[in-house]
Amino acid sequence: MPLRKATADVDAMFIVNDRCDLALALEADGVHLGQDDFPFDVARQILGEKKIIGVSTNRPEEVEAATKEGADYIGFGPIFPTKTKADHAPVVGITGLRQVRSLTTLPIFAIGGITLESVPAIQQAGGNGVAVASVVYNSVNLEETLHQLVRSFSGKSQQVE
Repeated sequence: MPLRKATADVDAMFIVNDRCDLALALEADGVHLGQDDFPFDVARQILGEKKIIGVSTNRPEEVEAATKEGADYIGFGPIFPTKTKADHAPVVGITGLRQVRSLTTLPIFAIGGITLESVPAIQQAGGNGVAVASVVYNSVNLEETLHQLVRSFSGKSQQVE
């Protein structure tokens, strides 16, 4: 299983989107569920207590529900308008992120329209991480872009080798 091995080699987590069956088959660390995906309690029964389950949220009540259900982390957004997903939920903005931060102690990963320049504001609003697509797809120097993202959350100065 090349993906499992690649993530293990760099001590990274391997999370499958939406599909509990694939997460098990690929020996992933867990699964990420959207609001219209598999029910959380069924996913937990399938995956067991040791696998990670993250939940996408867009509203305060969804953040509270995911926390109460026992999610391991929250995906929150879209923070900004995004072209990656055509039928996305309403944009919540940095203000929305700041408002839900007090509703959970779980890590919150901001998603939707994230740029390298927006990361500091996301951190100041209480975001623990970001989920990005366009930043990676549109990068002219992927290695440097990834290092910049890591540096922005590690607080350490790293060199690209």
